[in-house]
Amino acid sequence: MSTFIPKATANGMRLLIIALGLSISSSSLAGSRLIGTGGVGAIEGAAGGGLSPWALLTSTASEQEFGATATVSRAWLDDYRLTVEAASANIYDRVELSAARQTLDLETLGGELEQTIVGAKVRLFGDVLYHPWGIWSAGVQHKNLADDSIPKALGAQHGQGNDVYLSASKLVFNAVAGRNLLLNATLRNTNANQGGLLGFGGDNGGREWVAEGSLGLFLTPKWVVGMEYRQKPDRLSAAREDDWQSLYSAYFFNKHVSLTAAWLSLGDIAGLPSQNGAYASLQAAF
Repeated sequence: MSTFIPKATANGMRLLIIALGLSISSSSLAGSRLIGTGGVGAIEGAAGGGLSPWALLTSTASEQEFGATATVSRAWLDDYRLTVEAASANIYDRVELSAARQTLDLETLGGELEQTIVGAKVRLFGDVLYHPWGIWSAGVQHKNLADDSIPKALGAQHGQGNDVYLSASKLVFNAVAGRNLLLNATLRNTNANQGGLLGFGGDNGGREWVAEGSLGLFLTPKWVVGMEYRQKPDRLSAAREDDWQSLYSAYFFNKHVSLTAAWLSLGDIAGLPSQNGAYASLQAAF
């Protein structure tokens, strides 16, 4: 069983974000970037889509501002329920810090799996709107399971691990019928099984480079619809793993509140096939 520090780490991150917000003047709070350019909260805590991080940094903070977000998400699959609580901070639109707690209820098999993820993302260069190559960022996520007994029984080697990734995002103006199109691509190096919920590494190998991508069409300045695809490693012979896909719709009521709904197709999870279902995520940004 792995050492469990994550709850304290996640709570510490939340306190850090609150303290950050209280310690800065109102003139330094986020709000200068355009609505929607902070994405929504991914299930691992970073700014992006529901399934994958994007190069965009959380909230709408500019290079002279601080920003913070809080996100609550839920997925209802055929045999599982996933709940995610996440918080993130944006420092001068250069560095993003995030923390997320995932709880996977094994409704058919019984029991639950819990994982805490602490992440950091750095904007390398560019701008999603005006730079010809868009915006590029690099990130890292440290993942730690509360109890790794079930993953290790399936053949996982470790109860904690690290993902590193490189992301690029670009908004293409007037791309489809006069509407803007947001394109995102991520290259991730990982040994996580089912994002880490089934441990790390296995009898079929270790780390691997995988690709993730998404697109979103802005039907209005506040409403975007799109799709995501996330390639997955397949390291456990006892628990076959499939790539993840989603169709999503996100509505930004204003720069502070957004709501995302999606249909998920996640394939086999822990031996149970064809895990499909609905997803909803509510985000507040400051």
